[in-house]
Amino acid sequence: MTKEFEVGFEGTLAGTPEECWRAVTVEAGSWSWPISYEPWVGGRETGLTFYGGEVTVWQPGEHFATRCEKDGWFNQLDYAFEPRGDATHLKFVHRGVFLDDWDTNYDACRKHTAFYYHSLGEYLAHFPGRSATYAMTEAPESSAEPDGFAKLEKALGVPDDVRVGDRLAVRGEESVVDYATPEFLGVRTTDALYRFYGRNAFGWRIGVGRHHFAAVDAQTEERAWQTWLAEVFA
Repeated sequence: MTKEFEVGFEGTLAGTPEECWRAVTVEAGSWSWPISYEPWVGGRETGLTFYGGEVTVWQPGEHFATRCEKDGWFNQLDYAFEPRGDATHLKFVHRGVFLDDWDTNYDACRKHTAFYYHSLGEYLAHFPGRSATYAMTEAPESSAEPDGFAKLEKALGVPDDVRVGDRLAVRGEESVVDYATPEFLGVRTTDALYRFYGRNAFGWRIGVGRHHFAAVDAQTEERAWQTWLAEVFA
């Protein structure tokens, strides 16, 4: 049985409406994951959903929306940008349908949304206008166990009382914690955002996302994370 949901984000972000607009419509891979939109109403969206979608509103620097529909299912995103001095107030609304396990999926969507739009703020504040090389590595199936995220944080050297602003060495790279909840960890280096997704809280495998703003050998970097995660969850 399908059931609709609505989640969102509302807050003030560094940058002009035009800069925030570009971050959402062009540079999504620099803070969430790569998504592309043809820049006109009716343009095609790719990368956001399995089915692809359509741009329904395209007003640069002001308003943007996209929607996907398939056999009674739909997924709809709406962004409104408002100037606030040298910054921008963003109101984001995500509506759609979950086909099963509504409570778990809603909890996951709500918490992922909070993390993603925090990451958008980090991108705009620390890496504005820059394009990132994006990568996401899923940990082994055993990471979906209830203690999976605790194992990951221990392997990363994260203390139990970690707080935003703490300094860490993530696999030897100096970083600062920018997000810390029981399910998620975000750390920032001078040229990267690392996002750790404790999706075991929802019964899924843990994910490790990276947004590199400096040159990186993507294949070598991916193999290194796969090897390290396999050792952590052996």
